[in-house]
Amino acid sequence: MRLVQIHDGTQRRVAVVNEPNLLILREVDSVIALADRALSAGRGLSELIGELTTEDALSYDAIYEGRSDWKLLPPIDGPGEPRRVHVSGTGLTHLGSARERQAMHVVASAQEQMTDSMRMFEWGREQGRPREAEIGIAPEWFHKGDGSILQAPFGSLAIPGYAEDGGEEAEVAAIYLVADDGVPWRIGMAAGNEFSDHAFERRNYLNLAGSKLRMCSLGPELIVAPDFEDVSGSVRVLRGGQLLWQKLIHTGQRNMCHSLANLEHHHFKFAAHRQPDRLHIHFIGADCLSFGEDIRLQSGDVMEVEFQNFGRTLCNVVTQEDPLKTPVRVRTME
Repeated sequence: MRLVQIHDGTQRRVAVVNEPNLLILREVDSVIALADRALSAGRGLSELIGELTTEDALSYDAIYEGRSDWKLLPPIDGPGEPRRVHVSGTGLTHLGSARERQAMHVVASAQEQMTDSMRMFEWGREQGRPREAEIGIAPEWFHKGDGSILQAPFGSLAIPGYAEDGGEEAEVAAIYLVADDGVPWRIGMAAGNEFSDHAFERRNYLNLAGSKLRMCSLGPELIVAPDFEDVSGSVRVLRGGQLLWQKLIHTGQRNMCHSLANLEHHHFKFAAHRQPDRLHIHFIGADCLSFGEDIRLQSGDVMEVEFQNFGRTLCNVVTQEDPLKTPVRVRTME
């Protein structure tokens, strides 16, 4: 089951994808409200969606192609409450990500045998898929921001004026809502473009935290209870309407050194991440990067991400903000 969120400038709606149409849900105007309702009633999400689905249909093609007053929103957000949303991610979870990071961080020295990134990846291979009753090793983890950084499909992902670069990271993101009793519930998953500053990170791997504080995008669709065992996809960069770079990508547990359960444990083991009523969007890691093949994105480039059985293609355009020329000053309270 696949959900989208749409708006026409004055109102929002949630809809079920029933190609080539969208079927409107009654009584809810956001996916988080839908999930809240399911948890409060002790109902299954799919069951509740089936009950609320109407016969009111909109053309998905018209909305997706920009020929409708209705526009796509991110498939999950915290409408009016961006601070309710916590966006984060894990790295070094895929074989491809380890190769990319090793190439990014390797020191040009005959004495360099293995980077810290590769060491962490190898630990994941050895201890990242524990048996059900056991706890595996912690993955690399990073914070991206709150709900204010979420961009809709076809929206722009900006390279900030203080950044050195901006590059796509084609990933799947898992989406969770924490119930009143502090138990996290997975709502579903969505295709995503995590978008990071790889040039800044390449200077020193300790810059990873700062390189991740950027915009990102999800969608267009949220997939309820997807099969995440073996997921194939592709990522492309277009420049001037022409294909600049593309790559087949693979995600899902079969292609990862950490199990999903292990990633979830190490995110939600922190009490601060189990605060009731909080929405968590957690990027699960990338298989490859155009930056790893010496592609530098420019303003106007279009990034496209798609995964099999995860709905329509996620498209975003790169923009470049004006350079930051003066420092941000803090005022003193007297």
